[in-house]
Amino acid sequence: MRDITTTCTDGVAEIVFCRPPVNATDEQSWTEIAAAFTALRDDRDVRVAILTACGSRAFMAGQDLRSDPFSMDGKAPSRLVDPGSVVRDAMWAVYDCAVPVVAAVNGPAIGGGLALAALCDIIVASDTATFGTTEINVGLLGASAQLTRLVGTYRAREMFLTGKVVSAQQLADWGAVSRVVPPDELMAEARAIASDLAAKSPIALRLAKESLNRVEGLPLKDAYRLEQDYTTRLRTFEDAAEATRAFLEKRPPTWRWR
Repeated sequence: MRDITTTCTDGVAEIVFCRPPVNATDEQSWTEIAAAFTALRDDRDVRVAILTACGSRAFMAGQDLRSDPFSMDGKAPSRLVDPGSVVRDAMWAVYDCAVPVVAAVNGPAIGGGLALAALCDIIVASDTATFGTTEINVGLLGASAQLTRLVGTYRAREMFLTGKVVSAQQLADWGAVSRVVPPDELMAEARAIASDLAAKSPIALRLAKESLNRVEGLPLKDAYRLEQDYTTRLRTFEDAAEATRAFLEKRPPTWRWR
C-alpha cells in the first residue's frame, strides 16, 4: 500500500497512516484504510488493533484539498452514483472492525481524522493533539454524526458550525479521550492498553465488539436482550469454559479458538 503499513506483534496489529507532510487524505488513502481494517476480520493472529499516524505534525489533517474523493471523473458506475462511498467504506471498516481498535492520536485530528478517531473503541492522545471539524471553513461539511458520538449534541453543534478546534485535554475532560500523555509516551500507552486487551479470549473480544456495536442506539430492553443472546453464544465456545476454569484455578488461561 502507498499510505498504510500494518505490523502485528503479540496479537496487536499496528496500522500506521503515513502521507507526509500532514497526513491529509485522498481517495487512495480511504481505500487503503478500508482494506487494512477489513483484512483483520479473518486473521487469527490479531486480537486488537492500534490506529496511528507517522510524524509529529498531524494524526490526520483532513481532506487533501488538491484531491476530491467525490469527483466523478473516470469512476466505476458504483462510484458515479455514490461518490461518497469510498470515505464511508473506510469509516465503517474501522467502526465494524472485528477486533477492538485503539486510536493513538499523535497530533491534530481534523475532519476525517476526527471521524476515524471517534469510530475507534478507545482513544489515547498526545498532549499536542487537537480535534476539530473545520470543513465549513473550506467549503465542505464534515462528519457531524461522528462528532456528536464523541462530544454530545450541543458541543458537537458548536464545534461543527464554528469549525472550532479543541485540545485533547478538553476531550478528556468531556470523557471522550481515555488518556492524554506526552508525545514520546503515546505509543507505549496505546500498546499497554492493547496488550491488556490481547490477553483476553480472542473469541470473547470479537463477540463483545460486535455486541457493543449492535446495541448502540437501541432501547434499553432491546439492547440488554441482545447482549444476553451474545452471552449465550459465547458460552458455546470452549474458550468460555477455559476462562471460568482459569479464574477458579488462579492461573493464566490458554485460548484455543474453539
